[in-house]
Amino acid sequence: MTTAAPVTLKIDFVSDVSCPWCVIGLKSLEEALDRVGDSVKAELHFQPFELNPKMPTEGQDIGEHLAEKYGSTPEQSQRNREMIRARGQEVDFTFSMDKRGRIYNTFDAHRLLHWAGEEGQGLQQALKEALFTAYFTDGESPGAHEVLVRVAGEAGLDVARAKAILSSSEYADAVREREQFYLGQGIHSVPAVIINDKHLISGGQPAEVFEQALRQIAAAG
Repeated sequence: MTTAAPVTLKIDFVSDVSCPWCVIGLKSLEEALDRVGDSVKAELHFQPFELNPKMPTEGQDIGEHLAEKYGSTPEQSQRNREMIRARGQEVDFTFSMDKRGRIYNTFDAHRLLHWAGEEGQGLQQALKEALFTAYFTDGESPGAHEVLVRVAGEAGLDVARAKAILSSSEYADAVREREQFYLGQGIHSVPAVIINDKHLISGGQPAEVFEQALRQIAAAG
């Protein structure tokens, strides 16, 4: 009896490192990939999206930001934070809401992620997850170069190379090109998970939603 060869699926995960629902979506996607096992080989690529491209380097108080951008009251923001914290628990991720007092510019984080993607899928994924942890669990700025360099090293990337990229404008044009591409494709909220360049799954969906989609797309060949 021969085992069927795995079906290769290209998965573009469009997201921002300051987006809590992107954490939840990624954790759910990873669980779905575990569930489908050897039947699917995933080529996972993290694509850039900035929720706040004009955010200054020093960032902004998160309560002030949410009130300005969405008109959220403190009570609404608190309910939303609690919902996110609870969903995080379900996917085994810790959102330390008391530590996340500010929201920051994430462009340099996307430059490092673009570089990490050239170094290998596993390294890019490790950096993405380390950036999520640094911001949402540890309350660190994903815009601070010292944080980005340290996290790159923790993810297995070359620290000297990370410093060189951050001290230059390297990969800036590539990141902007990718951002504009997905905006042009109608992606205006994240996470957006695009499978084989044509199947879109939006939002921090449960693992079951991703699993069903992966199985159906793989079966269709």
